[in-house]
Amino acid sequence: MSFNDIFKSSFLNNVTAISILDMALALVLAFGVGLFIFLIYKKTYAGVMYSSSFGVTLVALTMITTLVILAVTSNVVLSLGMVGALSIVRFRTAIKEPMDIAFLFWAIADGIVLAAGLIPLAVFGSLFIGLIILVFANRKDMSNPFIVVLDCDGQKSEEAAMNFLHQHTRRCSIKSKSARKGSVELNLEVRLRDTDTDFINQLTELEGVNSAVLVSYNGDYMG
Repeated sequence: MSFNDIFKSSFLNNVTAISILDMALALVLAFGVGLFIFLIYKKTYAGVMYSSSFGVTLVALTMITTLVILAVTSNVVLSLGMVGALSIVRFRTAIKEPMDIAFLFWAIADGIVLAAGLIPLAVFGSLFIGLIILVFANRKDMSNPFIVVLDCDGQKSEEAAMNFLHQHTRRCSIKSKSARKGSVELNLEVRLRDTDTDFINQLTELEGVNSAVLVSYNGDYMG
């Protein structure tokens, strides 16, 4: 072994594996695409409480994925080690919204595609996916169920309220009923005919109906 061999380092040889221009361009594009995903997520969010940290996570995830794939593509041996390293990562955070999973995979997929150098695919693919999500997320669907909570003072007012709901909704069915002396509480699932909810105001004007509450429902939460 010569004197020069002592100072040779395979680690330092990897410094020039990826040019500074390629790294900067990939990360800037990843930031732009991640920001676009974040804006689409913010625009189409339909949950109860919006989490800004999840939106920032989408931007960071796109950039981190790009960074990892750039390293993997520069060294085949590193790619094998990366598979083993990432296999021990476990995520414990529960994802309640199905659309959140789609946004996570979207961010990861864009990071992979950008790092692979397929910039047109990443840009136009993101624009197309974002347009589709905007169209379907903002679409008003009257088939979505609503919950009506009624407080009546007896059987007659209950029957009158039920007849009123059958006339002003497409479908009405009882989900639960609790009765106390002088009070009957009903939880009903209804399907609206249109976006007009004035029938709730008219419902409270019926004799014997103490209160009426309309709540949107998607199977997971109320809001």
